[in-house]
Amino acid sequence: MLRRNVLIALGAGSLGLAPHVGAQTYPERPIKILQGFAPGGNADAIARAVGQEMSKGLGQAMVVEAQAGAGGTIAATTVAKAKPDGYTLLLATGGHAVAGALYNNLAYRTVQDFEMVSTITYFPFLIVVPANSKFANLSALLAAAKANPEQISYGTAGIGSTHHLAGELLASMSKTQLLHVPYKGDAGSLTALLAGDIPMIIAPPTAVMANIKAGKLRALAATGAQRWPVLPDVPTVAEQGVANYDVRSWAGLMAPAGTPAVVIDRLNAEVQKALLVPAVKARLEDMGGEARGSTPEEMKNMVASQTQKWIQVVSEAKIPKQ
Repeated sequence: MLRRNVLIALGAGSLGLAPHVGAQTYPERPIKILQGFAPGGNADAIARAVGQEMSKGLGQAMVVEAQAGAGGTIAATTVAKAKPDGYTLLLATGGHAVAGALYNNLAYRTVQDFEMVSTITYFPFLIVVPANSKFANLSALLAAAKANPEQISYGTAGIGSTHHLAGELLASMSKTQLLHVPYKGDAGSLTALLAGDIPMIIAPPTAVMANIKAGKLRALAATGAQRWPVLPDVPTVAEQGVANYDVRSWAGLMAPAGTPAVVIDRLNAEVQKALLVPAVKARLEDMGGEARGSTPEEMKNMVASQTQKWIQVVSEAKIPKQ
C-alpha cells in the first residue's frame, strides 16, 4: 500500500511538472503564426519578415497561415481557443482593438483571452486622392465636406477596419460629415479611386505607394502624430487643422491566455533580436512601419488603451455594432 501511494504521488508530481518541463525545452516543433487577412497583404508580410528571423534563434520553423475574414476575428478566435503551449500564435494588428469596440458577440475577449508577446511595428495611414484632384490639401477637402454634408466620400478596406474608424474619427474631430464607402480590402478601394468612383481613400502606405511614385495618386495627409519619413513633404492631419488627431495602426504577436511565462519570455526575446536585424528593420520600414518592440505588459496596456479609444469613436460616431 505504501509503495502504491508513493507511485501515485510521484505520478501526480510528474503531471504537475509536465507543462514546466515542456516549456523549458520549447520549442520542439514548428510554430504556427495565424494572421487574419489576405495572403500577401501587410499583416502577412510582417509575420513572414519577423517570423523567418525568429526561426533562426528558436531553431524551429515559423509557419505563417492566413485565416482571412471578419476583420481578423476568425484568426483571433482560433488562437484564443488554441492550446496555450506556444505553438499557435496570432499576428494581431490595430484591427484587433477595433474589433473589441465594434463587434457585439466576439468569441473571445480582446485582452484577457491572450498573452501578449511583443509589438513589432507601428505605421500610419495615408489619405490619398487622384493626382488630378481639385483638392490641393486636406484642409480644402474638409472645407468642402463641411459645406456639403455627406457629399464627400472616402473608401476603405471595409466596415470595421481601422481605416474606417480613422475616417469616422476624422469626421468627428473636424466636425464634418463624410460618407464612408467600404470595399473588400485595400485593393478594392484603390481600384475605385483610380477609376474615379470615389474622391479619396484611407489606406496603409504599402497599398498606395507604387501609384504615388508613378504619379497617379497624391497623398494629402499622414494620419500619425508626426510626418511619415518616407514622404516628409506630406503634412499630418493635425498640421492641417485637426488638432491632436493621431491614428496609427500596429502589429504584434499574441498567444493564447495561459501560455507559460517562460515561453512568452523566450518569444519576446526572439522578437527583440529580430527587430535589431538591419534587413528586418528595413523590410518593416519599406512597408511604411517603424520597428518597435515592447514588453508583454507594455503591449497589454497598449491594446487595452486602443480598445477603449475605439469604443469611444464607435459610440460618438453612432457606428452600428456588428
